[in-house]
Amino acid sequence: MKITKIEIITRANKLDELKEALNEIGVLGMTVSQVYGSGLQRGHKEVYRGRSYDINLVPKIKVETVVCEIPVEKVLETAQRVLRTGKFGDGKIFVYELSDAVRIRTGHRGAEAIMDIPGEKPEG
Repeated sequence: MKITKIEIITRANKLDELKEALNEIGVLGMTVSQVYGSGLQRGHKEVYRGRSYDINLVPKIKVETVVCEIPVEKVLETAQRVLRTGKFGDGKIFVYELSDAVRIRTGHRGAEAIMDIPGEKPEG
């Protein structure tokens, strides 16, 4: 079974809406990071204590998830629907094919490593 990593870089204020929409299509596991970057926006100017500064890196979030059962196109369509405002800064989505994955606790590999184990619940 094919394993795919999807990386979404977008505006921080869209995180809750994106998480909810991905959960609705069955994407439950994800990693979220605060990141800084520049693309077509190229940053902006800010004034601090009377001096003008170029802010070249814009704060964003990066959402990473790995899927094997959920169609990649469904994830891409969902993310675009939620994140598209039509303005600069909506972000980018990157798609990677993975050769393998390992669940450290059990040793499961491949698609088994990222799928839920029926009847198993995390402790705590």
